[in-house]
Amino acid sequence: MGRKIAKPEPAGLERSCGNATGDWVTFAHSAPGIERLEAHFTGHAYDDHRHDTYALGLTLSGVQSFDYRGARQDSAAGQVMVLHPDEAHNGRAGVEGGFRYRMIYLAPHLVAAALDGRARHLPFLREAVSREPRLVAALTLALGEIDRPLEELAADNVTVALADALLANDPSARRPIRGRPPKTAHRQADLVRQFLDAHSAEIVASETLEKISGLDRFTLARQFRHIFGTSPYNYLIMRRLEQARRLMTAGQGLADAALGAGFADQSHFTRQFKRSYGLTPGHWRHITQHPRPGPGHLD
Repeated sequence: MGRKIAKPEPAGLERSCGNATGDWVTFAHSAPGIERLEAHFTGHAYDDHRHDTYALGLTLSGVQSFDYRGARQDSAAGQVMVLHPDEAHNGRAGVEGGFRYRMIYLAPHLVAAALDGRARHLPFLREAVSREPRLVAALTLALGEIDRPLEELAADNVTVALADALLANDPSARRPIRGRPPKTAHRQADLVRQFLDAHSAEIVASETLEKISGLDRFTLARQFRHIFGTSPYNYLIMRRLEQARRLMTAGQGLADAALGAGFADQSHFTRQFKRSYGLTPGHWRHITQHPRPGPGHLD
């Protein structure tokens, strides 16, 4: 049976576990375009990095501090975090006891599909940390039973709940304006996205994407970013990194994982990995190999 999110502990009550520093990351059952994790850090967590997804989280205990859009943010137990695609951020403990949290990374194309033309652009929330009720409810749904497999219908339900909560918190995205990309623009960009998904380990030429989309490369770049929140190249790199992580989890060494995912060499892989996750591949592998403590640690 899965377990529900327990009542968050007051800041500073988190117990160390797992390894010498008490830091660990555990990935949960996920679905296409959705990744979920639970983690605990006692001090420095992540260097500056950025994702090509929405990063939405719930702090379970302690205080999670990070820099985002030029300001320090602090998320205490029971608060939610919403980070927009391609926005740089980092992470560290805001209290001596560290912090524990759960996170869901949601692909922008799923948000766009769930909103189905109701938004003029991807929702953007100015407040990175809040206790906004709709967001809390949507994230509790998404992260509450993190041990259970995420069935397809459940994934759809989570996506709709999160997309609706994001849109409800961005009035500017709900206002119709002239010049909103037509559905044909979404189809063109989505064809490119699907091609990049299928050919992430290959070198992809701009001319190839022009033929697929029917757009010149610069119009495509602008349109792709408008619809999915990131550039086609960064989207391609993120798919390679996801494949490299799968290969490392399966036991491959860093060099083999880098080459198997389509990177030219290990140094390029390491630079891109740290840029995207705020950790070196070796550190990521170390903290993900330690098991998450049992349910008693959340009571």
